[in-house]
Amino acid sequence: MQARKIGAAAAAAAVAALAARDLLQKKHALLRNFPVLGHARYALETIGPELRQYIVTSNEEERPFSRDQRSWIYASAKEENNYFGFGTEVDVAQAQGRAYLKQRTFAGPLPDGHDPQAPLPSAKVLGGPRGRAKAFRPGSVVNISAMSFGSLSGAAITALNKGAAQAGAMHNTGEGGLSPYHRNGADLVLQLGTSYFGCRNEDGTFNLDKLKDVVAGAPVRAIEIKLSQGAKPGLGGMLPGAKVTPEIAKIRGIPVGEDCASPSRHSAFGDVDSMLDFVELLAAETGLPVGIKSAVGELDFWQELAARMARGDRGVDFVTIDGGEGGTGAAPRMFADSVSLPFRMGFSRVYGTFAELGLTDELTFIASGKLGLPENAAVAFALGADMINVAREAMMSIGCIQAQKCHTDKCPTGIATQNPWLARGVDPVSKSARAAVYLRTLRKELTKVSSALGVAHPSLITAEDIEVLNGDYEARSLAGVYGYKEGWGELGPELAAEITALMTGRASA
Repeated sequence: MQARKIGAAAAAAAVAALAARDLLQKKHALLRNFPVLGHARYALETIGPELRQYIVTSNEEERPFSRDQRSWIYASAKEENNYFGFGTEVDVAQAQGRAYLKQRTFAGPLPDGHDPQAPLPSAKVLGGPRGRAKAFRPGSVVNISAMSFGSLSGAAITALNKGAAQAGAMHNTGEGGLSPYHRNGADLVLQLGTSYFGCRNEDGTFNLDKLKDVVAGAPVRAIEIKLSQGAKPGLGGMLPGAKVTPEIAKIRGIPVGEDCASPSRHSAFGDVDSMLDFVELLAAETGLPVGIKSAVGELDFWQELAARMARGDRGVDFVTIDGGEGGTGAAPRMFADSVSLPFRMGFSRVYGTFAELGLTDELTFIASGKLGLPENAAVAFALGADMINVAREAMMSIGCIQAQKCHTDKCPTGIATQNPWLARGVDPVSKSARAAVYLRTLRKELTKVSSALGVAHPSLITAEDIEVLNGDYEARSLAGVYGYKEGWGELGPELAAEITALMTGRASA
């Protein structure tokens, strides 16, 4: 009884002290007017995303990913039942801008859409049209998108890399450099950002010899020059000195404990002409396919790039188009919400620029920006994508709960943080298996939906196979919505025949 009285007195004293502090402080008007009780508002604000995810919103409302979308990813990664019962929750009679695929009644030879181990290679040979010495056909049309060590924990990068290796997929290093955590078996795409991390001189300029050393010491299959990304296009970054640990400093080639500002644009080139010279230099020195990644804003850049490539002497081997709805570890709200075009609009404009000049079979189109869901991916392929990159969906496969705390270094699942205590929550062995299963499941779903449309590979889905609905009174083909001309979004006859033969067992890979 005495202990209970002492406890009650201590609690009352703590509440009184808090009330006094609230009444005397001048920083928060709410707490000054409503001492103690006002803290409830801040607590609710802190857990707002969780409340909306699990209590308030419907299965289709939450953003960036709805509960249904997250549930499908989680179930797929765990090899659980990822089917849904009792019909759709989408209001199909009123849905505006939603894409619907039109199944075919009859079809020719099709692959087995139920084999989770079945391969789904790219329809194009990366670097083949330009004769790169190390050109190759990617074994998976679904690959892990660029996420740097530093943005993600070492355990998360390890899990993703091991998972990509198990699934036969590629893993993009991100612009933060090639870390030890990227060396767990997967083929790599080395990304070069504006700071050239891991391949730079002391003044931040590009160092070719260091690049060649990096490429020689790791399973790098291609090089991607990052011009911009969807969530923060045209924006440089700042890595605070407090986050520049000795490990990160060694990987990135920067001083320990000092702020590192990434410029918004490259110093190795300043226009399309010099960029193509840079591309050809990297390709000649390494033998690797070289491409660019960019969000889509003004089209002058793409028009000049296509025009110069039409001459035939120089060109990129691939372009990765990132949509404005893409994710990032941290970005100003203005840039995340309102700078660069959404994926479908941006991609269709870039693809059309190359299609006008008959160049679409001469390079590989890689798409990214919330495409790790079968329906979104199918639309990307119909618009002309040859491969897709997944980022946040891959993070969810290894445990991300969409807490939206990536920018705070307090990710509760240990994925987007450098906090050792939080990062220990990620077990690379079990999580890598889930990442692999997710990648294979997405490929299987794409094979199944392609078969429903009567084709053997998602790259054979056309923009006429999909309609975009405006309520229950109007529908237009995807081609009509985005101004595609006849044949746009489709492979050339030789490529189409080749991938059909590969998928149906009529030719050896």
